[in-house]
Amino acid sequence: MAKTIGIFGLGLIGTALAERLLAAGHYVVGYDVDNSRATILQDAGGTPAEPDAVWQSDIILSAVFSTEQLADVIAASRDNTGKVLVTMSTCDPDQIIELEQTARERSIALVEAPISGTSLQVQQGTALLLLAGDPVGLDAFEEIADAISPNRERVGAIGNGNKTKLAINCVLGLNRAAVAEGLVFAEALGLDPETYLQTALGSAARSNVMAAKGPMMVERNFTPLGRIAQSQKDFKLIREMAARNGHGNMPMVNRYLEVMENAEQAGDSDLDNSAVFLAVARMAKD
Repeated sequence: MAKTIGIFGLGLIGTALAERLLAAGHYVVGYDVDNSRATILQDAGGTPAEPDAVWQSDIILSAVFSTEQLADVIAASRDNTGKVLVTMSTCDPDQIIELEQTARERSIALVEAPISGTSLQVQQGTALLLLAGDPVGLDAFEEIADAISPNRERVGAIGNGNKTKLAINCVLGLNRAAVAEGLVFAEALGLDPETYLQTALGSAARSNVMAAKGPMMVERNFTPLGRIAQSQKDFKLIREMAARNGHGNMPMVNRYLEVMENAEQAGDSDLDNSAVFLAVARMAKD
């Protein structure tokens, strides 16, 4: 049965979610603080709307950039008893637990379904959704979740969705950096990057990250599917969460954040996260 789905946040992920839901026959209304993104939603067949109208949807998804923006979404809710809000962004797990209590006081069920995957994987319906929180709220989300992706895992209590996502992102980011450094090294040795990459993809070093991001690095095609700025934000949160939990020194995370700082200073923040290659190449010459 077609439902009206509200989406807060119409960036790469929010737009990809809207396209999947619209293709499945649902109605989508969305809001973003960047008014220019409303046109993209409208062109896809959705309806741009103000926050109050988004909250009137059958179920509401949050694809905003940060935990602070999610807090703003909840704070702006009015008279929304019984609504289910599904946060699909990478957020601070400890703050998610606090926001779940705030939402409950407003009679809103806040549950997690952060996405492990790029906006392209969301478009293709292959991303992994990490579900956590109140089972009743998750059951409501499951009624539309097939339209987004059949790949879903329930990982426990509220907060566990983003804890799992951050641990996965730690591996993904470091893997991207390793692929970039391997390519930089291969090119320094005079190897043809395309030949090297194809050989590496047939070796024990192969990974899904190498298969997805390696060609982008070789082609210097950094059209964003997931931005450097998002990766930098996530790794700052990874380091902060590690420190909160007794691991004040994460050596590879710290080094990755130095690479991200190089990318930011070079103006690469809005490029695809495969543009870590550019930062690694610059730093290799220092």
